[in-house]
Amino acid sequence: MDKKLAKFILPFVNDPIAMNELNAYVEYRVELHRDNLEHNVTPDESRGALRELRRFKNLRDEVHGVLK
Repeated sequence: MDKKLAKFILPFVNDPIAMNELNAYVEYRVELHRDNLEHNVTPDESRGALRELRRFKNLRDEVHGVLK
């Protein structure tokens, strides 16, 4: 993530309500991908999708790390 993007989303990641809602959505999507993995999606597709969703859970830390 570059510094410009980090500054742009800083208000969002500092809002505990917004981050809680994002994390709830991420958990929902993770469960969908787990179900897909069990049924018909290739493991590589699911791993990539799950990895990307989990990054959202650390978004606040990533933004603050870039801006230090």
